[in-house]
Amino acid sequence: MAMKAAVAAAPRGLRRFFCTNPTSSSTFPFVPPPAAGATSARQMADPNTNLFVSGLSKRTTTERLREEFAKFGEVVHARVVTDRVSGYSKGFGFVKYATIDEAAKGIEGMDGKFLDGWVIFAEYARPRPPPGQPVDNPTPYYGGR
Repeated sequence: MAMKAAVAAAPRGLRRFFCTNPTSSSTFPFVPPPAAGATSARQMADPNTNLFVSGLSKRTTTERLREEFAKFGEVVHARVVTDRVSGYSKGFGFVKYATIDEAAKGIEGMDGKFLDGWVIFAEYARPRPPPGQPVDNPTPYYGGR
């Protein structure tokens, strides 16, 4: 009862702050986020022979990555991305298989498994955008611009 009185007494511009029914005000500021199972902001990549591996330990080497993924097929190329200064892993890398079938087996065999004490995740790598195109990054940019 007191709420109705407060809404009626509030100036017209402030009524939307007191309103609990979003359909009664066309300028309702809150838009709920999409449901967790709806659509993810990150799209899945098309199947290819190149895999993106994340969750790597700082101590994981390229040779160790190659050894573990070679159990599921012929590894053409493996690389752990490292920091220029320290030389330690940045926590992700890439594995390239000879065929798409072997790549699928590699994902099935290594996704969610332990490597050097850490749980790793393997998925198909998304292609790099051509130079000059903006990167579609859902993470907001913080800093001066």
